[in-house]
Amino acid sequence: MNVPTMAEMVANGETPEILFWVGCAGSFDQRAQKITKAFATILNHAGIKFAILGKEEACTGDPARRAGNEFLFQMTAYNNIQILNGYEVKKIVTACPHCFNILKNEYPELGGNYEVIHHTQLLQQLIDEGKVKMKEEGSFKGKKITYHDSCYLGRSNNIYEAPRKVLEALDADLVEMKRCRSNGLCCGAGGAQMFKEEEKGDRYVNVERSNEAINTGAQIIAAACPFCNTMLTDGVKNKEKDTEVQVMDVAEILAASI
Repeated sequence: MNVPTMAEMVANGETPEILFWVGCAGSFDQRAQKITKAFATILNHAGIKFAILGKEEACTGDPARRAGNEFLFQMTAYNNIQILNGYEVKKIVTACPHCFNILKNEYPELGGNYEVIHHTQLLQQLIDEGKVKMKEEGSFKGKKITYHDSCYLGRSNNIYEAPRKVLEALDADLVEMKRCRSNGLCCGAGGAQMFKEEEKGDRYVNVERSNEAINTGAQIIAAACPFCNTMLTDGVKNKEKDTEVQVMDVAEILAASI
């Protein structure tokens, strides 16, 4: 895909409307790379002028801070802020709620002040403005979809409507799990749990959550976070339901419908 970097745009005397913060998962995880491509495809389709940092983008430092390594977090964040401020970045969009939360809420105290939006918010905006239109007979029309609320998107930042509005625009049958919105259950990867062994217990959080999703009878579990996507996919495989139930990011579902 031909996605320009900030360095290339600045060299050509151009300024992007938005910086797309890809994140570690979106850059290096093979599954999450598909979400990155789907989102970039939608941005191109809608005619949005955007850029990425490319090799200048480092981890936001979220896992380090959540795991208690404050020194590493501040060092990483400071370097990122130097680069972002150097390019005079004003608006950032990211498909990762972990990146979204830390860039939006925790970077300002270190001098990083930006307008940060989650990709589902931008997708809803593009649909509302008519910049993204669905196919008449979309592949998700009438399909049962359940949406899993990411902790950093939902409880931490109160974003519940945007992803649901995007899914509703598909003419799909949106079914809710009993634990949803502010009462949603974590996928099991939050707070740096993604990067450590699980603690002693009698059941896995991701299997518990996947069961709740499977029990809605949905054919598709929609997520809006690469970590949630991984955990729910593993949970579905654990129940040997991966031939019947798909775990997809909201951006992937939308990209397949335009």
